[in-house]
Amino acid sequence: MTEKDFLPTPYQHFSDKGKVTWKAPSNIALVKYWGKLADQVPANPSISFTLDACATTTTVSYQKKESNTEGFSFDLLFEGKPKADFKPKINTFFGRIEAYVPFLKEYHFTIETSNSFPHSSGIASSASGMAALSLCLMEIEKQLSPEMDDGFFKKKASFLARLGSGSACRSIEGDLIQWGEHPHISNSSNLFGIKYPFEVNPVFNKYHNTILLVHKGQKQVSSSVGHDLMHGHPYAQNRFQQAYDNLDKLKSIFADGDLENFIKIVESEALTLHAMMMTSMPYFILMKPDTLEIINKIWKYRNESKVPICFTLDAGANVHVLYPESIKEKAIQFIQDELVVHCEKGHYICDRIGVGAKKIMGKK
Repeated sequence: MTEKDFLPTPYQHFSDKGKVTWKAPSNIALVKYWGKLADQVPANPSISFTLDACATTTTVSYQKKESNTEGFSFDLLFEGKPKADFKPKINTFFGRIEAYVPFLKEYHFTIETSNSFPHSSGIASSASGMAALSLCLMEIEKQLSPEMDDGFFKKKASFLARLGSGSACRSIEGDLIQWGEHPHISNSSNLFGIKYPFEVNPVFNKYHNTILLVHKGQKQVSSSVGHDLMHGHPYAQNRFQQAYDNLDKLKSIFADGDLENFIKIVESEALTLHAMMMTSMPYFILMKPDTLEIINKIWKYRNESKVPICFTLDAGANVHVLYPESIKEKAIQFIQDELVVHCEKGHYICDRIGVGAKKIMGKK
């Protein structure tokens, strides 16, 4: 598919007003996306677990404008309060997607959004937030074009979400989502995420993700800036090839339930992500001393106990601890005994693989 496939035909129905609500989860990448081209196109393919508990719920109320004024008209409430500093990002997003959802200037929107996880908890909400908003906009478009089928609905929602935040395209469906063109993954695309098309061993179906909140403050370097620093990076091309190669390796790992090699790839990907930050120009470090303490304790525990627990990292200091359902009790005990001490105020979030976004019916 190309971008043109997402341009709508003339709408058949126009509602005067309405309200829609969607809840979309965050996701955690196993093979990382780092570096992008124009129009939110990834420099390398990625794959992620869709989460469940960490999610954004967004309600969009819309009312037909009395006059066709220039510009986008919307109010934004975050957890019940106006959030002026979010508005420029939404305005930019609307500008990027207007051609694909041309009803945007026909309505005034009230966007009410909230997260299931604490604000400033160190969990990136752009993926879940942009996914939830995109799904609400697609719900409105489906009312204007009732013939739209469910498959196209999800694909276009992923396409729109990507234009708001790249990784948001992986938060529409679950449980294992691949994004970015790869020669050995049929139907893979730079424009939207797809459900992983190959065999996956049941051991990966109920994976858990405990998020250790090492640092809750704002990052000193944003992800957007970090992505841009991959242009001209001395190791960029090797890193991009590594991502392609790791996705090839994961095919047999997922099919066989090979936890040992799954752990090697996931942890290598996490450390490579941060190595790219430390070797960019300007260089920067997002890990904290407690991040390294946690990593070393996980390595020591796994080596001594042979329990298949591992870590991954996002573009920040927090640590995502991954483990299968079969060792849940051991993993939680280890986390509580050894790792929580390294969390800011002892805070952590227990999450697991989820099934994707959900429409919320009858929300008032």
